[in-house]
Amino acid sequence: MTSPATPGDHPPADRPLTILIGCDTFEPHINGAARFAERLAAGLVQRGHDVHVVAPGTRYRREKAHTEVIEGEPMTLHRLPSVRWPPHDWLRFVWPWRAKHHVRRILDETTPDVVHIQSHIIIGRALAREARKRGIPIVATNHVMAENILDFTTLPPVLDKIVVRLAWADAARTFAMTRAVTTPTRKAADFLESTIDIDGVIPISCGIDRSNYRPDLSPRDRNRILFVGRLTTEKGIDVILRALAQLDPALDATFDVVGGGDQRKNLENLAAQLGVSERVTFHGHTSEEELRSLYSRASVFAIASIAELQSIATMEAMASGLPVVAADAVALPHLVHHGENGYLFTPGDADDAAARLTDVLTASPEDRRRMQQASLDGVAVHDITRTLDTFTALYRGEPIPE
Repeated sequence: MTSPATPGDHPPADRPLTILIGCDTFEPHINGAARFAERLAAGLVQRGHDVHVVAPGTRYRREKAHTEVIEGEPMTLHRLPSVRWPPHDWLRFVWPWRAKHHVRRILDETTPDVVHIQSHIIIGRALAREARKRGIPIVATNHVMAENILDFTTLPPVLDKIVVRLAWADAARTFAMTRAVTTPTRKAADFLESTIDIDGVIPISCGIDRSNYRPDLSPRDRNRILFVGRLTTEKGIDVILRALAQLDPALDATFDVVGGGDQRKNLENLAAQLGVSERVTFHGHTSEEELRSLYSRASVFAIASIAELQSIATMEAMASGLPVVAADAVALPHLVHHGENGYLFTPGDADDAAARLTDVLTASPEDRRRMQQASLDGVAVHDITRTLDTFTALYRGEPIPE
């Protein structure tokens, strides 16, 4: 069991903290959990804190602690020897039986005021147990739905169910060691509380810096649909492709797909089978500037994922002034309000997705601008400043802001 942080012994409010952030995924990985950890770390550095990040290295070799510039800010990285998980296109992990050895050394070297783990899997699990022995406060953020990893276990379905049950049982043991457990949205918090024996999970948005995006509220010269994210099964990109194939040809809609993943080849083949290859562009990984340009040019952002605990990409689209068409699943309805800043469709239903995309692409200029403004208004509450204020209070053991 866990509960929100309460006042007690903690560093003075005016003293910078030494914060150790433990991640099982971090730059150069591209996914929501990694992006959040990078932005959190950079924001804390900007506020004057001494930030250390423990993350998998890019090879099976121990690296000395060194400075890396993440999101424009210098911080200390402790890269651990890692190996690649063959079924996955980029995932690397630290051998679980070596993780405690590595984190003991790092905790001795850094003597942090607080440890913030970004998962309960390997690095976070080891850090929680070793920090607890030293009496170091622990904050945990859950970005994981155990079901998300099933595509990569290569196990038969009957064993997958056992893996999920064991994973959540271990998560409960890890979270029981913490000062506070957070997750990006209230729906994600409800999901976690109903899945394991835990209460008091605190919803804290991953947050984005809205000033990084360039909303363009002017009419579009073409109908451009955009998706940004990992090309994996649970993202449901095939649903958007099938919806694209059903749109009125007169709309002449195109689909920009940004991101990499193990499903790219399958999606390219599906686009060919559906006869839409000439209207679909797979951009792969792009630069931040290219991504901002794609957001600004798009007509609508589409996401069919059934496993989003928040969706940073959707928030980025909203900060770019885009209407959003999203699956009515998990936390996406927290961002997309049907008929206001876009539309929700039945998960997995390409017919419904096509109808909702048509609603946006055929909207009057007045309705389109209304949806764009609703996205801009709706994302304001997710400003990174509020996220940093809340986590800093948790680190210090102070009451969190409303």
